[in-house]
Amino acid sequence: MADAAERDAMRRALELARRGPRGVNPQVGALILSPTGDVLAEGWHRGAGTAHAEVDALSRLAPDAARGATAVVTLEPCNHTGRTGPCAVALLEAGVSRVVYALDDPTAVASGGAERLRAGGAAVEAGVLADEAHDLLDSWLTVQQLGRPFVTVKWAQSLDGRAAADDGTSQWITGPAARADVHRRRAEADAIAVGTGTLLGDDPSLTARYDDGSLYESQPAPVVIGRSAVPADAAVRRHPRPLSIFPTHDLAAILAELRAAGAHRVFVEGGPTLASAFLAAGLTDELLVYVAPVLLGGRRLALGDIGVGTIASARRLSVTSLDTLGDDLLVVASPRNGDH
Repeated sequence: MADAAERDAMRRALELARRGPRGVNPQVGALILSPTGDVLAEGWHRGAGTAHAEVDALSRLAPDAARGATAVVTLEPCNHTGRTGPCAVALLEAGVSRVVYALDDPTAVASGGAERLRAGGAAVEAGVLADEAHDLLDSWLTVQQLGRPFVTVKWAQSLDGRAAADDGTSQWITGPAARADVHRRRAEADAIAVGTGTLLGDDPSLTARYDDGSLYESQPAPVVIGRSAVPADAAVRRHPRPLSIFPTHDLAAILAELRAAGAHRVFVEGGPTLASAFLAAGLTDELLVYVAPVLLGGRRLALGDIGVGTIASARRLSVTSLDTLGDDLLVVASPRNGDH
């Protein structure tokens, strides 16, 4: 059972982990404690190719200073040689006699560190402050489970299911409170995707902005999907982050590239064609539907063909939340198991 000093050290390790970048590798923090519970060293992972948190902490100690010490780590020490060696071995070689960690490593390539530590004679305790660690690594863990980024598909519609009036105008169906909520959610994403149809029709900037027009500090990377050329003067080319253009309809391949670039959460905001394509491909994990109390009628439906030919094939959803935003309603829903 972890004692009070080890639990306090885990809280500190979680704070340190947040200093690391969110990307392909998990955010991890580590502390080395003396046998009496004093902090000997701290460390965290600073990104791909850099020392892992445990090794970062050990590097701050003199030789043999960690002998008999306890390592407190937010994620199971890895048992893998990649750009760096296995942390489980590094801890054993340093003489660490006890390892306390929060979460098991879910990846097949890196897991097994706890078993290796035990085989090397170290005492190991798992699950300390696991809920807090899970909150920290939620998006990274989701990517490991899905094998791709978590995809949110968003659209705004009238009460009768239209995304625009018959002449194509759509600004604005929803009110300022709903639009502010969209920008807040954009800032939480790693990438924001739009189709070339919407790009050419609306010329969106794809930035996350406050009500006064200023930019959020955190910005999603802009992504354009489709074969039409992006104009040289398009607003998205002035985005503070580099623009990625995918002249393909292979959504799975696009998500694989975005994952390789470190994207955990992709926000799809690209109009009916792109939204329908993600849904038809079963590549949607969350739906955000902003419904305005207005009627438009006409042909401009919020969704096109998603592969449902009969009611028996309907995509069934579970509603996560219903929120009122000014005059508008936000429905947050996710596919039921098997209905991706």
